[in-house]
Amino acid sequence: MQVQIISVGKLKEKYLVQGIAEYAKRLGPYVKLVMTEVADEKAPETMSAAEEAIVKAREGERILAQVKSDAHVIALAIEGQMWSSEELAAQFDKLGTYGTSHICFIIGGSNGLADAVLARAQQKLSFGRMTLPHQLMRLVLIEQIYRAVKINRGEPYHK
Repeated sequence: MQVQIISVGKLKEKYLVQGIAEYAKRLGPYVKLVMTEVADEKAPETMSAAEEAIVKAREGERILAQVKSDAHVIALAIEGQMWSSEELAAQFDKLGTYGTSHICFIIGGSNGLADAVLARAQQKLSFGRMTLPHQLMRLVLIEQIYRAVKINRGEPYHK
């Protein structure tokens, strides 16, 4: 199974890079992991709704250019469904059982995801109503992917 994580912006914080690298290494024996960064759109700190929509649309075009046609897309969105770790594991198992070998998670930038990206997604996943930095979300997501794999394998990581 291939798992792709597409995210907006370059990861800069050393502790996040190290944490993601650790989980990527742990996932190595189980899945082919592809981490894809797309450039964030330069924008002023305060924007009108129209300017924000333009920023999201431009980032969305970059994101969608990286999504393979056969990918099952799960967009991280605050309005998405909230899954437990066990439910995420069950989703992986279900997708694998029914022949989906490419799962693509999308993490938007600080302004969120464009409507076109949300429309491409087969599922929307929320990690709760709290706002988390999109760069931190990469680490949280990759840890949960690792946890899901371990749950499905019946291995003792998840308690």
